[in-house]
Amino acid sequence: MFVDTHTHLYVPEFDDDVAQVIERGLTAGVQRFILPAIDSTYTQRMRQLEKAYPFSISVMAGLHPTHVGPGFEQELTHVHHQLSTEKCIAVGEIGIDLYWDKTYLREQKEAFARQIQWARDFNLPFAIHCRQAFDEVFDVLTSFDGLHRGVFHCFSGDFSQAQRAISLGLHLGIGGVVTFKNGQIDQWINQIPLEHLVLETDAPYLAPAPHRGKRNEPEFLTLVVTKLAALYGVSEQEIGQVTTANAKNLFNWSDETL
Repeated sequence: MFVDTHTHLYVPEFDDDVAQVIERGLTAGVQRFILPAIDSTYTQRMRQLEKAYPFSISVMAGLHPTHVGPGFEQELTHVHHQLSTEKCIAVGEIGIDLYWDKTYLREQKEAFARQIQWARDFNLPFAIHCRQAFDEVFDVLTSFDGLHRGVFHCFSGDFSQAQRAISLGLHLGIGGVVTFKNGQIDQWINQIPLEHLVLETDAPYLAPAPHRGKRNEPEFLTLVVTKLAALYGVSEQEIGQVTTANAKNLFNWSDETL
């Protein structure tokens, strides 16, 4: 049984068949779907899915770095309100993205740091989005004392960056990239103990081979599991058992809720 720790089932790409997508995931062994936030415009859609599938879907609250702009203070107020008044499994996705635009780097750093602090205040893990910004992300992370509790979503760094993330207490979120011929993480990931990994799809994005370039969905998590089993030289069952235990510990689930 598997946990998809990062899947955007509420976006328009799933409007026509989200129920079937979820059912295919459940049939494939994905027993829990965690929905990371983007901004306030998606909150209602996320909560509707959570209400429809209360035993399968959990929701994060957070402001995605690519949505940090002139109105980010209002968005952060919304995030804090969600954390204060609604059930949230984590804070995320949060972080820094310099791939598209560097205009709001200062604001991205501020939003990232404040949301990390809220994760600590509410005793929640957080999910990091990092794109072409590892130095900047580590600068913010190391400005806090002690270890963190969270996951480097869709980890795409190198081995030394992975080791640094783990040294800060973070898990690595592994998805379709591990199946890409040019993904590179497949060259060293088996040097990282499985205890530091959680599974994710980032659906509808980053579909694993042989579906690369098409819509991703939780069912395809099994292809990530197959690849990891081959890389680590263990059974797919072991990949599932260890990564599910990691997710339970990270997101503080009891046996009764997962």
